Amino acid sequence: MNSSCSHAAAGGVGLIACQWAKALGAKLIGTVGTAQKAQSALKAGAWQVINYREEDLVERLKEITGGKKVRVVYDSVGRDTWERSLDCLQRRGLMVSFGNSSGAVTGVNLGILNQKGSLYVTRPSLQGYITTREELTEASNELFSLIASGVIKVDVAEQQKYPLKDAQRAHEILESRATQGSSLLIP
Repeated sequence: MNSSCSHAAAGGVGLIACQWAKALGAKLIGTVGTAQKAQSALKAGAWQVINYREEDLVERLKEITGGKKVRVVYDSVGRDTWERSLDCLQRRGLMVSFGNSSGAVTGVNLGILNQKGSLYVTRPSLQGYITTREELTEASNELFSLIASGVIKVDVAEQQKYPLKDAQRAHEILESRATQGSSLLIP
């Protein structure tokens, strides 16, 4: 089974990841914190969801995958999910750490990557992949064509649209995990 796991599957990036995975025919297991967020992730294209507040993440993921675990974990959460994410990976699996919503991962013991199956870890950034205007144009065109065709939908709820002067309040709401999907600051 070729599957992956994405934390915060009902967040802005998570919902896009669910849709993109479905469009590619990939089996994405999303993690969420509420039943409502589970429904949003499934509707967006997650193959399965795990409510980490009600289920043990690692045990449920092993159950879903028949004990095989996943090849890739996409983690925007950080500190709170680091160890469990590593436990979800197959031998020589890839941990993609791209966010710190729960705090930065610090004090990493690299030996644990060997102990858990010769795992790989990456911390990608846009600047590491896109260094020229041409690359930016190409990547943007690919993403926006998927949005224009309806393969990926980015719907922003009215209550998640904030005037720029309310940026602090918007950040506080994001940090409280009270949002679903994308939020928007309007100049």
